[in-house]
Amino acid sequence: LIRSTHNLNCGVSLIVLTCCLFCSVCGLPGFPLPCASLTSPVFSSSLCPVQNIPPPARYGGRHTVTLIPGDGIGPELANHVRELFWFCCVPVDFELVNVDSSLTAEDDINNAIMSIRRNGVALKGNLETNHNLPPSYKSRNNLLRTSLDLYANVMHCQSLPGVKTRHRNIDIMIIRENTEGEYSSLEHESVPGVVECLKIITRVNSLRIADFAFQTARQNGRRRITAVHKANIMKLGDGLFLECCKEVASGYPDIAFDTLIVDNATMQLVSRPQQFDMMLMPNLYGNVVSNVCAGLVGGPGLVPGANHGEHYALFEAGTRNTGRSIANRNSANPTAMLLASCLLLDHLKLPAYAHMIRRATLSTVTETRMHTADLGGQASTSDVIKSIRNAIQSTGPLTQSI
Repeated sequence: LIRSTHNLNCGVSLIVLTCCLFCSVCGLPGFPLPCASLTSPVFSSSLCPVQNIPPPARYGGRHTVTLIPGDGIGPELANHVRELFWFCCVPVDFELVNVDSSLTAEDDINNAIMSIRRNGVALKGNLETNHNLPPSYKSRNNLLRTSLDLYANVMHCQSLPGVKTRHRNIDIMIIRENTEGEYSSLEHESVPGVVECLKIITRVNSLRIADFAFQTARQNGRRRITAVHKANIMKLGDGLFLECCKEVASGYPDIAFDTLIVDNATMQLVSRPQQFDMMLMPNLYGNVVSNVCAGLVGGPGLVPGANHGEHYALFEAGTRNTGRSIANRNSANPTAMLLASCLLLDHLKLPAYAHMIRRATLSTVTETRMHTADLGGQASTSDVIKSIRNAIQSTGPLTQSI
């Protein structure tokens, strides 16, 4: 179209018109949809905060997203996301950036950071942090979060029908401060045999994550926030975090607020998790608690996660397990990665595409019960993806043939 007119502006107008005609046929963003509501009760856009503004679409309404495949099962799951987006005609183009986490040089991760700064948003597979590497080696996951100031990690753990677990009716949102605490990477050997590891807690970042949590709670109808801490022992560090949480809580009288020591919190989680609504905590506790909660609802293969900052957003599986032992065996559960891609689409203001993929993914898990080995089933990754494609195709929107 652009070549025939020899006019870039005219070409863009024609492209936009073509996209609009297509959308009016398949009922995708920009036109009235046959369904009155696109809000899924499970793993919906509640993981997107109110203050984060997505990058604008370009080139006739398309978005460019950084894709970091990661390690282990990451590359195969990333390929399935790309194929499914193409199958569903999602207006997203991926900029592929490979990061080799085994290298001590930081060229790969710097390229990834530059790409995310350019595009504003990313989808990432899990990157391994090998503890056998030299002390100077910095976690690639940590570098992404700190370099881009992705200060808020959000994970929504919710029970799914058809998935056998010890507890039912779990619905917990976890807000984790993502940039400081024990993950500040400040440690040294004072004298031989004595190592000091610094835990950094600042008032500015504690107030910021607390306000983020209360805004997110209000936006999503959450009624109670539990701050998790160890202020009885770390009176200054965790004491400051707790003080900031209480200060922010006073400005939200419509949301109940309580506190819980971290060791008691983990015990309460595995004995009666239904009592929790939203949990707010510093970095390390958030890592531990989010993994516990993922295990309560079925494991790491089911739960997506989001990392938000003022300017950038990164989406990934909720728990950072690489699954290296099952890589390239066609046995990994793709649910968490697919649901993370739906959160990405919510963030880009493409709710109809997100709803279409989310609905098909969840129906495959809960209704068709196409379960991989981690859920006690015998289905392969390809079987699950095929079932999801069939579910999408049965709803009627136009799709590409694969």
